[in-house]
Amino acid sequence: MEPMYLKDIEGKPPEGGFAEMIERMKAQGMPVPQIWYLFAFKPDVTQHLADFTQGVMRGPSPLAPGMRELIAAFTSRRNDCPF
Repeated sequence: MEPMYLKDIEGKPPEGGFAEMIERMKAQGMPVPQIWYLFAFKPDVTQHLADFTQGVMRGPSPLAPGMRELIAAFTSRRNDCPF
């Protein structure tokens, strides 16, 4: 997958909670969701976005988390977004 963000973001050593997840996925040869690089670039600034996303996707809702994931995947595909 081609980088979506600035090389400075993906090239900087990751920090915060996402750093360990990025390193684990790389070690297993798995593709890293590129938004994780943004979260790891400035964790103090992006933590609220990660918390918001978790709340929307996993918090109380009449829709099951799997259905919310399916809606997000469908929307991403319609927007030509790879994730």
